[in-house]
Amino acid sequence: MERLSAPRFAIIGCGLIGKKRLAALPVGQCRLFCDIDLARAQALAAQVPGSRALADPHQAVCAAEIDAVIIATDNASLFKLAREALVANKHVLIEKPGAIRSRDLDELHALAQANGRLLRIGYNHRFHPAFRQARTIVDAGLLGPLMFIRARYGHGGRVGYEKEWRADPSRSGGGELIDQGVHLLDLSRWFLGDIAHAEGMAGTFFWNMPVDDNAFVLTRTAEGRTAWLHASCSEWKNLFSFEIYGRQGKLHIEGLGGSYGVERLYHYKMLPEMGPPDTQIFEYPRGDESWALETRAFIEDLIEGRDRGPNAHDGAQILRVVEQIYARSAELPAFAGREQL
Repeated sequence: MERLSAPRFAIIGCGLIGKKRLAALPVGQCRLFCDIDLARAQALAAQVPGSRALADPHQAVCAAEIDAVIIATDNASLFKLAREALVANKHVLIEKPGAIRSRDLDELHALAQANGRLLRIGYNHRFHPAFRQARTIVDAGLLGPLMFIRARYGHGGRVGYEKEWRADPSRSGGGELIDQGVHLLDLSRWFLGDIAHAEGMAGTFFWNMPVDDNAFVLTRTAEGRTAWLHASCSEWKNLFSFEIYGRQGKLHIEGLGGSYGVERLYHYKMLPEMGPPDTQIFEYPRGDESWALETRAFIEDLIEGRDRGPNAHDGAQILRVVEQIYARSAELPAFAGREQL
């Protein structure tokens, strides 16, 4: 893969996530903004002297003045735009889940490899400070061999949630499992290893929409390491809790900043006599820095010519689990007791 000293970016999709990506980029490195709502692209371009705005994403991915594309659209548009960008020999940072079908990410991975381009899937939760510290602790062997993970991730939706694009399966590819649940799957795979077996169900308990609002997933690696995961958009009080259990201790990450509460990491160290563990607490009160850290890592990899992931291969493994759970859930009886809003 070629090295770039100062990669020039385009951002496609100038909504909330596009704004976060712009804020994370070095000043002046974004040359092009694109959104089907041209006014949104123009609003961001006005913040960057010398940049321009477009409404046609196909022009944007082929623009000569850029080296890399950040794609922050709805799920159904991610694959097609990423493929066009790779064919045009651009590097790509594509928001999670990267596509709505695993075979599409397989295609993107093969294309990126063949063209010598970097394709990164935006699983930004890996870049939360608590998870970076957790990775350091695990890699140092301080938990001993890992056994299992227990994790919950939930929010409460909002008025009109069932009418947003995430509730339209043609645009989202599914509900809470493919929205927040994929973060839990990615993180558990990052710590435990490749998923060899998955089971569970996704259902609609509360929201009047054709996609799932809760998903319950059990995964196991070939070595038997297990993850029990619950993603919900009927949590009411926003919640994030991720527990990693080893034979010599436990890590607990809670909060993601903002409405999820202050981000903290608890390290519980088992004593030889067992009983109450020694406890070390790390607190990160400065808010969510994951977007900036992830974007910085992507730029570093472009400069150094390396791929540290998560890439399209990693994303495809996650979507295969999502597909399995959705296929099995489709065989279950509908939830007749759901409230009609």
